[in-house]
Amino acid sequence: MKAVVLAGGYATRMWPITKHRPKMFLPIGDSTVVDRIFAELEADDRVDDVYVSTNERFAADFEAHLAESEFEKPQLSVEETTEEDDKFGVVGALAQLIDREGIDDDLLVIAGDNLISFDVADFLDYFQQQDAPTLAAYDVGSRDKAKSYGLVELEDDRVVDFQEKPDDPKSTLVSIACYAFPEDALSLLPTYLEEGNNPDEPGWFVQWLQNREPTYAYTFEGAWFDIGTPESYLDAVAWHLAGDSLVAESATLENATIGDNVHVMDDVTLEDTHLEHAVVFPDATVQNGDIRRSIIDQGTHLENLDLAGALIGAHTTIRNGPSE
Repeated sequence: MKAVVLAGGYATRMWPITKHRPKMFLPIGDSTVVDRIFAELEADDRVDDVYVSTNERFAADFEAHLAESEFEKPQLSVEETTEEDDKFGVVGALAQLIDREGIDDDLLVIAGDNLISFDVADFLDYFQQQDAPTLAAYDVGSRDKAKSYGLVELEDDRVVDFQEKPDDPKSTLVSIACYAFPEDALSLLPTYLEEGNNPDEPGWFVQWLQNREPTYAYTFEGAWFDIGTPESYLDAVAWHLAGDSLVAESATLENATIGDNVHVMDDVTLEDTHLEHAVVFPDATVQNGDIRRSIIDQGTHLENLDLAGALIGAHTTIRNGPSE
């Protein structure tokens, strides 16, 4: 079996935090979003190779990241795009990758910004039992949220209907961008694209495929975060920290209070400051601040600010009033 980790998005909804770094590199505790996936794939003997599908803009970042990691399986497979408008769509890029890398094996496809509570090995066990196209499905608990995803209707475990981003969802069970395809199903990708079908989201291919081949859903409970917005990222950090906080030993705290679900990274300086549900990247300084549900990027200097729901880009200086 081969695996593809989808990591080609530009995460424009999280700019400026992700303007110069892939969102898959955002830290979740002491690891990153994508490294959690790499670790599971590295440990599964069924997976021979892991292709990291990214774009030209972030190729060097991934190359450096993989070179510094202990993972042996991941290798880059680069789309020839540098801007959002150039993208082939996920299905189009996947078809190109399969052709480019000569993949002729069963294939796991998983989004690199997926934070999931189930073991990928359990998903692959289920896929091998079914020996048929398989997706992972999760109940988001809200019809409004379901509008943003592929809606799954099941009879037992078989997918009997699939609607990508419906305006009027009939349920709250959605596909989470984790798929497994038998080798023979991959041959249908070129047919799908040649017929002029939507190349953007894998859900459109699944919607088309389930009318042609039996397709199954691995449903799970627990947690799932689609890390594409600041809110979802902070929620994922909160889930991982479970009310605790993570403060680097090299951080300097002077009259600072740390509330729930806070991650403070290396060489951060906090003076007369309170943090709650926040992430502060390395080398940032916050003086006389009250920071809530915010992300403060590296090298930033903030003075005399109350912030809620803020994204502060790297190497920014903001002072409210005269500095002492």
